[in-house]
Amino acid sequence: MEPMKPMEPMKPMEPMKPMSGGEKWWPGDLGHPSTTGSQNGLRYAFFADRHRLLIEQDGKLTTYDSGDHHISGVSQQEKQDQRLAFTSQNGSMNLDELKQVD
Repeated sequence: MEPMKPMEPMKPMEPMKPMSGGEKWWPGDLGHPSTTGSQNGLRYAFFADRHRLLIEQDGKLTTYDSGDHHISGVSQQEKQDQRLAFTSQNGSMNLDELKQVD
């Protein structure tokens, strides 16, 4: 029986290309969002330093004043009214608790 031959060194791998951040769908004057997400045809972007939450649904963009909330997630209640709930440092809150702004 012959002794095992040593393994050949691995060839260098090509570096990974950065993932695309997706298209920017919010107004540029808001800067970069703290968090974004999408679910069931709805997109949201939260801008902590500007206290703004943007919701895009069915091509309509709506802006909300987030007040002291720092939003980190979204959930959609699967009832007839399809209400949105967001997670913040204060716990869960409904979208109708925020003031809509122009």
